[in-house]
Amino acid sequence: MTLANVTTPLLGFVGAAVIGRLGDAALLGAISLGAVIFDAIFWSFGSLRMATAGLTAQAVGAGDRAEIDRSLARALAAGALAGLAIALLQWPIGQAAFAVSGASPAVVAALSSYFHIRILSAPFVLANYALLGSVLGRGRTDLGLVLQVAINLINIALTLALVLVADLGIAGAALSALGAEAAGLVLGLFVVTRLGSHPFRVPLTEIRDAAALRRTLSVNVDVILRTLAIIAAIVVFSALGARQGDVILAANAVLWNLFMIGGFFLDGFATAAETLCGQAVGARDEARFRAAASLSLRWCVGFGLAVSLLALAGGPAFIDFVTTNGTVREAARIFLPLAALAPIAAAAAFAYDGIYIGATWTRAMRNLMLIALATFGLAIAVTQGFGLGNPGLWISFVIFLAARGVGQALAYPNLARKTFRTA
Repeated sequence: MTLANVTTPLLGFVGAAVIGRLGDAALLGAISLGAVIFDAIFWSFGSLRMATAGLTAQAVGAGDRAEIDRSLARALAAGALAGLAIALLQWPIGQAAFAVSGASPAVVAALSSYFHIRILSAPFVLANYALLGSVLGRGRTDLGLVLQVAINLINIALTLALVLVADLGIAGAALSALGAEAAGLVLGLFVVTRLGSHPFRVPLTEIRDAAALRRTLSVNVDVILRTLAIIAAIVVFSALGARQGDVILAANAVLWNLFMIGGFFLDGFATAAETLCGQAVGARDEARFRAAASLSLRWCVGFGLAVSLLALAGGPAFIDFVTTNGTVREAARIFLPLAALAPIAAAAAFAYDGIYIGATWTRAMRNLMLIALATFGLAIAVTQGFGLGNPGLWISFVIFLAARGVGQALAYPNLARKTFRTA
């Protein structure tokens, strides 16, 4: 899953690098803000992947084959409805996003072109979340790798072809994402069919089962609220950076891609924890659960430190590759040491996210995230009150990431005792 997840930020990196080599800070800023906006929209429904993975893993642990298909059918239905709603509401969503971004007119003009094409991929993206969650919950991370890599390689190939060869500019990058997600849906349906699942054969009465829907809805709502809190922090970070000018916005975009590569790398451990911990809870095996949690945490923190050191050492070369703009390069180098702290600050939170989702401790995860968001808001108020500008934004973001992990670590022992005390 680490290998699979690394391909996702590489996609954003390729898009930023292709647009960045055109030498226009406004275009680079636009694709950066576009990524943040769609992260905000799609990650809001990331619960479809995470909740489906957790519920599927517990069904696997309990040996309930029928529930595996029912969980997938419910997730696909929810994804289809939500995706169509997003596509239909693109104009009000877009206007609100552009207003919040605080970007310059040049950035907003390019962003609008990107936004209204890429948003049409919403139904495909959300369906792919559900399919990936079902595959991962079964422990088939090899197939998760295939699905993720396929979607991202198709996207990268289309981006290079449509932006550089066909000269479609930022619109070509949006069309590439749309085409790749549609292809991923076809491949994902083929994969789950080969695994013996037939979600479209699940009777509607079983999909609408009241008790199952309440549990599914509870898990999804908790994860959605937790994700919205993360998105709120990212949006505040991006908007305050955008208000400092196109150069700072573009520099942050470069460093954000660097962090996302490290973050998605670490998220592989979270995904593994979802599967292993979820299956252990389903099987009511406390020793297996604690071993999986401990192992995930230790590996994630160790790799988090390694990723931070690598980002610090290789950051200057990364910056020069992504953008040819000398002013943007200089600004990005100034803030690199702070950005390099982000992976190690986030490492524990990544591991605990997987543990909490696998155990379906989603209410606690939601509440702890809201506390971390409040901590971020306080840090922003203090750093900006002292006039720290963009360094203050990065310091606040690092504090936010660390606060998430600390809160989850403190709550973990009691949650684990309660889960297996009732076994």
